[in-house]
Amino acid sequence: MKLTAQIKLLPSEGQADSLLETLERANKACQYISDYAHESGEHSKYKLQDAVYHDVRERYDLSAQMTVRALGKVADAYKTNPDSHNEFDIRGGFPYDSRILSFYTGRREVSIWTLGGREKISYEVGENHRALLEQDKSEADLIYRDGTFFLLVSCQMPTANMSDEDVEAIDGYLGVDRGVNNIATTSDGDNWTSDRIDDRRQWYQDRRSVLQSVGTRSAKRELQRLSGKQARFQRDTNHMISKRIVSKAKARSSAIALEDLSGIRERTTVRRQQRARHSNWSFYQLRQFIEYKALIAGVPVIQVDAAYTSRTCSNCGHCDSKNRNGSSFECRDCGHSMDADKNAARNIAARATFAQGCSQ
Repeated sequence: MKLTAQIKLLPSEGQADSLLETLERANKACQYISDYAHESGEHSKYKLQDAVYHDVRERYDLSAQMTVRALGKVADAYKTNPDSHNEFDIRGGFPYDSRILSFYTGRREVSIWTLGGREKISYEVGENHRALLEQDKSEADLIYRDGTFFLLVSCQMPTANMSDEDVEAIDGYLGVDRGVNNIATTSDGDNWTSDRIDDRRQWYQDRRSVLQSVGTRSAKRELQRLSGKQARFQRDTNHMISKRIVSKAKARSSAIALEDLSGIRERTTVRRQQRARHSNWSFYQLRQFIEYKALIAGVPVIQVDAAYTSRTCSNCGHCDSKNRNGSSFECRDCGHSMDADKNAARNIAARATFAQGCSQ
């Protein structure tokens, strides 16, 4: 599982100037390569390298690996937009790898290539991301945002499988139902509604409509900034929820049971007025956050089939589409009633228990 850790660099004034100059020079090189790629129609990284590698190094005074990374950035852009003349923001993010970036996590410092040579720069990192940096790291993007430098580091988390010892050590399952009205509901009744996210999404949607009607360059920059702020808000919300879920499971010595929601957007149809809300679902991100926090905490996680968990009675097992009415659940067979999402979460926990019992 690959996850991204964000760290904030703390350069001195001179180091910040050197980083900014390096970022701008690297992106100018990307634009030069992109201009050639567009004019020649050649988008392959290796053929671009044969054509312009030496020219780029000479023109922009970049190291060999920085030049290779610039070629890779341009080639990746043309994979996504092969028919466009791709343009690169002079202060856009730039990819680094282990040849031009080293981490010293013990003292929270990086050694990073700049035009003025290698610079050792301190960094700060939140608790959510600190543990990620202990894992295998591949590349990182150097980002300049609102006057501050960040590194977005791609980290490879190991895959955890439940062993026989894990099954014996756990004391039941904490089922987690994920939805639109409620982001997450646990089988013991904890619930996180989507009200704040919906309010924030609506505000951003209204603001984007205004900026899109303006259409100026500054309006487009503001649109990009808003997009980043909305994504960060949702990510922070998912971090908070996943931390609470994992902490509860660990305190109870429980495993966590999740629905397998692969392809949920494609399988679900919604009304026109609900489309923005539907596309705003972040099921996969929340699952990722739960899984990596659980892995670090030593809490097992299992995924179960999501089919009919919302219409099946957690008390007697009777399944009927009429059992659920909005946020309420009332079994047509035994009369059991409770919150619909909590009922679904209990079914998820029960399926995990059954699945592990059958696998032994």
